[in-house]
Amino acid sequence: MLFTIITCTYNAEAVLQRTLDSVARQGYADVRHVIMDGASTDATMAMVRKYESENRRHDIVVVSERDNGLYDAMNKALQLAKGDYVVFLNAGDMLHADDTLERMADKIGNNRYGVVYGDTDIVDAEGHFIAPRRLRPPEHLTWKSFRAGMLVCHQAFYANVDIARQTGYDVRYRLSADVDWCIRVMKEADAQGLPMLNTGMVLCDYLDGGMSVTNHRASLLERFSIMRRHYGLLTTIYKHVTFLFRSW
Repeated sequence: MLFTIITCTYNAEAVLQRTLDSVARQGYADVRHVIMDGASTDATMAMVRKYESENRRHDIVVVSERDNGLYDAMNKALQLAKGDYVVFLNAGDMLHADDTLERMADKIGNNRYGVVYGDTDIVDAEGHFIAPRRLRPPEHLTWKSFRAGMLVCHQAFYANVDIARQTGYDVRYRLSADVDWCIRVMKEADAQGLPMLNTGMVLCDYLDGGMSVTNHRASLLERFSIMRRHYGLLTTIYKHVTFLFRSW
């Protein structure tokens, strides 16, 4: 079983090393790590090249070129994904434990899933644990589950590679295309009759204060549009009344 991990970077020298280290420490060998850099001007690429030369266990693919934003970079990276499942682990985020992928592979076994998912811990800028993510993954995930918010963190959402590549991110959205993408991936998995697996594991450590958090109001407006598109206006209005009083 091959996992593809995608890390999109731009001037990420302050937080990238722990992400690279968390992948390098994985004892599981069948990993492709795609690093899609947006032509960084700091030390990001020097760190990536050092990591590339030292990590002989995994298949590492590096691209550094200008892009049209984060979701454009993610779409380009998806075309380099191989294997069975793909996940996005951005600069500053970490796989939760050194045996995360190995344990996931054991749980998946010989089965084929549309999505494999789990829980998330929130960490600070130094990588120290803060708390479990407040929104928790449901035992049985469906595309309708996200009516209650993004119950599975993007970094703990492992999508079937074939579905992920054909779905792609909608680059009309600037802050919340990941929400839309996850919903569309789950819809396609349902259409193909592929189940979703809750690993019951903490899969990632998520860096507190990401892009959609620092742009919370704009993110909510995008999410309103996305949810209206998938779930209808009345459901979306009702749900967003509660969203105004909490952070995703």
